[in-house]
Amino acid sequence: MKNKLVELADKYETKDFLKNDPSQFLYYYKTVRDTELCAFIAALLSFGSRKQFIPKINFIMNEADKSGGIYKWILDRIYKKTFCANDEKKFYRFYSYDDFYKLFLKLEHILKKEKTFGEFIKKEYMTRSNVRGTKSAAVAKPTAHGTISPNLKTTTRAPSTYLVDIIADIFNDCPIVPSTKTSAKKRLCMFLRWMVRDNSPVDKGLWTWYPKKDLIIPLDVHVLEEAKKLKLIPENAGATRKTAELLSKEAKKYFPQDPARLDFALFGLGVDKN
Repeated sequence: MKNKLVELADKYETKDFLKNDPSQFLYYYKTVRDTELCAFIAALLSFGSRKQFIPKINFIMNEADKSGGIYKWILDRIYKKTFCANDEKKFYRFYSYDDFYKLFLKLEHILKKEKTFGEFIKKEYMTRSNVRGTKSAAVAKPTAHGTISPNLKTTTRAPSTYLVDIIADIFNDCPIVPSTKTSAKKRLCMFLRWMVRDNSPVDKGLWTWYPKKDLIIPLDVHVLEEAKKLKLIPENAGATRKTAELLSKEAKKYFPQDPARLDFALFGLGVDKN
């Protein structure tokens, strides 16, 4: 089994993988500060049909490029010319222009605190992973009027040290960011695979401060089905966080320090069969 999975990962983790895949947006910009934001937005939009969501990602980046790139477009609040508060018109599927407005407003707030999105996330990770069983820090949230107010929710349980959960918590008031406890958070897991895995022809590996071994595999429908066929997970396993963690644990048997590499083997195999 190990030889088979390694061969499949080798087969699919190539530059050709970037074609028609949202991971292509990792190479849209040259600067780290733009790449992080572009990748985050691209990952959040990556569900449904590629023929539908890739043009939507391109639309946002094209709008941003008119003002010098996605970083400047967000920090200088130029996004408000296109995405307005309380605009309930749908931008993509069930997400409205207002939903994206809230996302960009939160990112604007983050960029005003730190030089890059990655630096902000790193500091949050370092702080939260070292503080257990205490009240959670106030998390800034966007309001309909474009101001920032604190979310003073507290918790008595130890916060998760999984980076995917920390990001979900930071954006818990942005509807487009998956945040429920049982969600596999596939889009966030994919984003982190892009950001954390290095020495890859696909993944960028910009966030070397987070251990690859702690990544959770993005539970795409192809990954789920192929994992069942290979008996890596139970046949009745659903697309849940529990399943994603179970599969990631199983992946460590074959890729001990880099379990998310299994994603290429299973996803590539599933796409090839369809």
